[in-house]
Amino acid sequence: MPNISFYILKSESIYDRYLFACKLIEKAYRGGQFCYVLLDSIEQCQRLEDMLWTFRAGSFIPHQIFTGTPPEITSQVLIGTQNAPQGWFECVVVLSTKPPQTWQQATRILEILDNSEETKIAGRERYKTYKQTGVEVVTHKM
Repeated sequence: MPNISFYILKSESIYDRYLFACKLIEKAYRGGQFCYVLLDSIEQCQRLEDMLWTFRAGSFIPHQIFTGTPPEITSQVLIGTQNAPQGWFECVVVLSTKPPQTWQQATRILEILDNSEETKIAGRERYKTYKQTGVEVVTHKM
């Protein structure tokens, strides 16, 4: 079963949520993990992809948007709306309103919530899904 962490931000800003995600993704990348980032729409994927290029001067995180075909280069971050492909289960970052369908295959799941009601309601549902299977969930209030 995966290690699951919820990060709850004080801000209600989607920008702050994505910025925090970029920082976690960078930390995982520097630690040798190539995350899969789950979002709800292609527009959200594009927004996060743009932020990964610009969130910090001098930062470089190889990444691409996942369109269904696993990329040839495996040493990169994938961003998508579908299930993570084989090889990207080590670290799954959830910015989606739904849990990954194959979440039990993940080694680590990082859930990032802002303080908006909409995000918290969806986050509570995912939290319940995880807890119902007996997985321990750690919560970090940022």
